[in-house]
Amino acid sequence: MISIAKVSIVSAATLAALVIGGVVFVGSGFYNIGADDHHTKIVLALIEQLRERSIAVRARAIDPPNLEDPMRIGAGAEHYAALCVSCHLAPGVTKSDIRIGLYPHPPNLAQEDTRDPQRAFWTVKHGIKMSAMPAWGKTLDDAAIWDLVAFLRQMPAMTPETYQQLSKGHSG
Repeated sequence: MISIAKVSIVSAATLAALVIGGVVFVGSGFYNIGADDHHTKIVLALIEQLRERSIAVRARAIDPPNLEDPMRIGAGAEHYAALCVSCHLAPGVTKSDIRIGLYPHPPNLAQEDTRDPQRAFWTVKHGIKMSAMPAWGKTLDDAAIWDLVAFLRQMPAMTPETYQQLSKGHSG
């Protein structure tokens, strides 16, 4: 029979080996962090799971305002055209010089279902580390971020003409 002490020693040794291996791996510089070289499938899966769970946990308690207000949607369109379109595209905007070099590739929000307002608000306000998604909460107040969220929820159903009218001709 294996004693608890032996299991503890083996567990501690395994943990120590993993930590030392991790330190050696990071210190070696072996992993290419360049945006023009994609992550391995395992690293990408871990990062995606970390991002999804982190946002879900933090966004849960956010209480959204009325997001159907046309004034709020229009204000959000103007913010989007000024701040977001060059990475996330828009109706009638299908490419961008900046977007080509970004990794991870930002979602095309003109085609994304943004039904979860709490998640969208949290992401816009706090950004995403190592993704080029800035924390707009440093420069926009909560009301402006909610305007953006109201617009994001409507954008996938918009025509390019409607987008141009709402964004008042801003371009990315």
